[in-house]
Amino acid sequence: MQNNSLRALSVSKNQVDFSSNDYLGFATSKTIFQKTHQYLVDNNLQQNGATGSRLLTGNHQLYQDVEAQLCKFHNSEAALLFNSGYDANIGFFSSVPQRGDVILFDEFIHASIRDGIGMSLAKSYKFKHNNLDDLHEKIQKLQQSNTPNQEIYVVTESVFSMDGDSPDLKKLVEICEKAGAYLIVDEAHALGVFGENGQGLLHELQLETHVFARIYTFGKALGCHGAAILGSETLKSYLVNFARSFIYTTGLSPHAVATIKIAYEELSKTSEKQRLRHNINTFQEATKELNFIKGNAAIHCCILSGNDTVKNIANALQTEGFDVKPILSPTVPAGKERLRFCLHSYNTEAEIKKVINRLKEHLS
Repeated sequence: MQNNSLRALSVSKNQVDFSSNDYLGFATSKTIFQKTHQYLVDNNLQQNGATGSRLLTGNHQLYQDVEAQLCKFHNSEAALLFNSGYDANIGFFSSVPQRGDVILFDEFIHASIRDGIGMSLAKSYKFKHNNLDDLHEKIQKLQQSNTPNQEIYVVTESVFSMDGDSPDLKKLVEICEKAGAYLIVDEAHALGVFGENGQGLLHELQLETHVFARIYTFGKALGCHGAAILGSETLKSYLVNFARSFIYTTGLSPHAVATIKIAYEELSKTSEKQRLRHNINTFQEATKELNFIKGNAAIHCCILSGNDTVKNIANALQTEGFDVKPILSPTVPAGKERLRFCLHSYNTEAEIKKVINRLKEHLS
């Protein structure tokens, strides 16, 4: 392609992992694998598939047990499992906001949320990234229009996947509560990274009960598959009846749901969260003089300019044994291309310092 942004599939190589979302190493955990297998055997769940959608034959008891587990862990009235974060987001946004309603979304919101919004009958407008003054102004204009029966939905991420930064969630909650707006927060990249036991950033800030809907995905720190929307029993019942990505798909297999269950049990007791936090602090100290977006999560991005530049440096680091991926435009705005570093509990301090020293040499 003209701007050198054509992408292709590649097979993972034996490189130091600074790319995957497996923040705690759960995806390769033999303990989780073995405990999941034993749980399925002990509970006579030795079947390969769900056999149908959850509204037909696929709603095995394990689903309900895990949803109850999620409610307890995340301090929520209700939880509903979806097959993926993508399914959860398009299911929610395509069904909950109605014609005449308005969705206000951060301009850097995830593609799955944008796709869900695109399927909605509600109007939608973006606000500047993490700019709550811009959001507040847009809410005020909507309220001044005095449109009858208009509901306002505000959606953001607690940790943004392409920047690794976070909004001021306390102020955001305050704005939404004052305006009577419904706040939705995607915690995909905060689960397992923030919170006393990895519950997420909303838990760490004690805001869980101040959010209309929370979305947690399990393909990042939990190292497995699936997602859940947490909120009220009324919201859960509505989604069961109207979220097409939930209704018209085969449910997750018992093995997938059991893996979620065991991963959450391990999350409550693992020391990998502390190792990850140490590595985040080490990385921040090593990169404080470079052009990195500020953030306290596991994602750290060095802003460069131009697809050619970022691809060349990424290729050089990969040749040297470090799996660092380039993020190209149009995935991010032109001129804001970047190298994206994902940190993990299993990265060593020596690996972190070495990759940063090599980056500095390539940038000089």
